Amino acid sequence: MKSTKALIDCPCGSAKAYASCCQPLHHGQAAKSAEALMRSRYAAYVLHLENYLLATWHSSTRPDSLDLAHDDIKWLGLEVLREEVTSPSTAIVEFIARYKVGGTRAERMHEVSEFVYTNAWYYVTGQTN
Repeated sequence: MKSTKALIDCPCGSAKAYASCCQPLHHGQAAKSAEALMRSRYAAYVLHLENYLLATWHSSTRPDSLDLAHDDIKWLGLEVLREEVTSPSTAIVEFIARYKVGGTRAERMHEVSEFVYTNAWYYVTGQTN
């Protein structure tokens, strides 16, 4: 796991300090919206916080494990395009995440993610374009 102590700017691109943005969620505070959860999950990928990612993944689609320690993805930035609340308990978030794998050129992942609220917001699935 990467150190989170020295972070000033939040990796999620919110222009807020990590300590007042995604860090409280990474330490157990509930996300107030699907977008906040999505941003915190992006930051968790940057920081290799596998337990957080699994805990915020809906049980119906959650993988058994992740192996972020051995990936060589470098996340470069996040742009949230929209959040749409589709019902009192569902929402979608569309975003573009930029990354590099190894020394390759930068890539873009354009995804529309589905979220559900039960006792908290959870990531369900995403469709990439």
